[in-house]
This record gives sequence, C-alpha cells and structure tokens, in this order.
Amino acid sequence: MSFFKKLKESIASKTEAVTNVFKEGLSKTRTAFVEKVEELILRRKKIDEEFYEELEEILIGADVGVMTVMELIDDLRKEVKKQKIEDAAELQPILSEKLVALLKGDDNAELRMAKDGITVILFVGVNGVGKTTTIGKLAHKFKSEGKSVLLAAGDTFRAGAIEQLEVWGTRVGVDVVKQQAGSDPAAVMFDAVQAAKQRGVDVLLCDTAGRLQNKSNLMEELNKIFRVIQREIPDAPHEVLMVLDATTGQNALSQAKLFGEKSGVTGLVLTKLDGTAKGGIVIAIRNELNLPVKLVGLGEKMEDLQQFDSEQFVHALFAGLIVKEEQQDAVTQDK
Repeated sequence: MSFFKKLKESIASKTEAVTNVFKEGLSKTRTAFVEKVEELILRRKKIDEEFYEELEEILIGADVGVMTVMELIDDLRKEVKKQKIEDAAELQPILSEKLVALLKGDDNAELRMAKDGITVILFVGVNGVGKTTTIGKLAHKFKSEGKSVLLAAGDTFRAGAIEQLEVWGTRVGVDVVKQQAGSDPAAVMFDAVQAAKQRGVDVLLCDTAGRLQNKSNLMEELNKIFRVIQREIPDAPHEVLMVLDATTGQNALSQAKLFGEKSGVTGLVLTKLDGTAKGGIVIAIRNELNLPVKLVGLGEKMEDLQQFDSEQFVHALFAGLIVKEEQQDAVTQDK
C-alpha cells in the first residue's frame, strides 16, 4: 500500500470536521511548500545536485529550519542511493514519510490532566503571541467537554490584559479571578487556587506576564507563582504551555529555546498557523526542541484551536497529492 493511502486510512477514523480544520488552516503552507516541491519534481524529473539544492531552498523557505533541512536532505540522499531511485517523483512519498516521523517524535500531544481534583495549566510567552485568545479557546474546548473551568488573570502588568481575559470569560461563560492592574501575580494565583478549590472546578487556566523572556525578574515571578500553586496543589501545574506565534517563524523557535530551558515548559502551543506560509516551523520546533507541540491555532473560530496531530498535519499538507494518486488509480482501473 502506498504511503499516501496509508496516511488517508490512518485519519479515516478521525472526525471530518477536524480534518477540514487542519486542511483549511494549513492552506497557505501547502501552497508555499508542497506545491513548490511538486513543481520542482515535474520540472527536474532527474535527481541531481541542483535538484537537492532547490529542494533545500523550498524547505528553508517554509521555515523547516536549517538544521532540520540538512538532516532531511542527508536522509533523502541515503534513501536514493539505497533504493537506487532515479525518478524524482518517487521521492514525494519518502519525503512525506520522513516528515511524519519528524513530527511524531516520542511525545504524546495530549494535555496532562490531574488524576483527580483540579488540573492547573499555566500559560507563558511574550506579549502579542495570542496567549489570552488561546486561554479563551481552551476554556471553550474544556467546557464543551462538560468540564467546569476557572480563569486566573495573572498578567497584571500589560495594559488591558485583565480586561481582555474578562472579555473571553464572558464569551465562553467562565469566571475570571483577578485583582487590580499592577498587583502581585502570585497573589492572584493564590486567590484563583482557593476559588477553584471552593467551587470544585475541574480546570484552572492561568495567564502570566509576557514581558521579555530573558529578564531574570520574569523568571523570579514564575518561580514565585509555581511555589504558591504547589503549596496548595502539590502536583500542579500539570502543564506549563508556552504560546508561540507561528507567523514569526524562526523567531518563535529562538523564543522557545531561550524561554523553554528556564521556565519548566512542558509543551508548546503554536498560534496563527492559518496566517502563515511558514507552517514548516512546526517541523523545526519538533525536531530541534525536546518539547511536544500540544495545541495548534488554525483559524479565528473557537473550534480552530486543535490538539496537535502529526498525521492530520501531514495529511493536510499533502491532501492534493492524495487526490491525484486516487485519480491516477481510477484511470488505471478503467483501462
């Protein structure tokens, strides 16, 4: 069975709605990346040094990341030699398969939830990456699963951050625990944990300040928040999610490297994937950081925040090729 057929079968059991969200959300990346690879294969046909150089340029242009691209090209060269491939068209399924392997890693994309009691999820990340929107959409997701949710407005320094979270709280129908702007974020977290305990909520989602990631005072602030939460709920926070803006490409990768090492991050959220042709950054991040991508933002709607799924991601990128292969098969059968 061909790789593309296997890929289609592997997502057959998943809901069509989710598959469509991935397809629509990744359309810009599909155009900039897969269609360019197709065009290169049709134009060059032969696998030579110039072919590899052009493929390298396309991958780097989609923000797959230089290190990852070098590894991919090396792997492809080995496969070409091993399988004695001469026709460039035969490389497409091999490249796709390698991308699935890179994206999968060993990590589980599911959010870690408390076995019993309150699940606490902390959000970190610089301003402007879509942190508050992600919290609002995740609150909606949990609510639609029948869980009770509470929000903590711990970003007390950015103008309008508390109000923004309150707007999301109202939209989703979830309460927000807050204090005055400029208050101590750890004090807000203390209040939020107490409120969550009193109300017996299932999930507490906590916003934190998003000033520059390398400032030591921000790290101290986070450590203080950790201590306050752990005093009340010893195994919390269950997740520390770093939110990154996919449209910033390599900049998102360097933010994750700088921040992730110091702040106990357990997973990543990539927002605004629908707004960029550089969705390859997901591959670079998966390959260069030992951190799983847990959630991806694929559009404006509430439902467009999705749990990351490597097979859905690659299927969405190569959807056009899957249709073409099916059409070719149908023609062959008719003959």
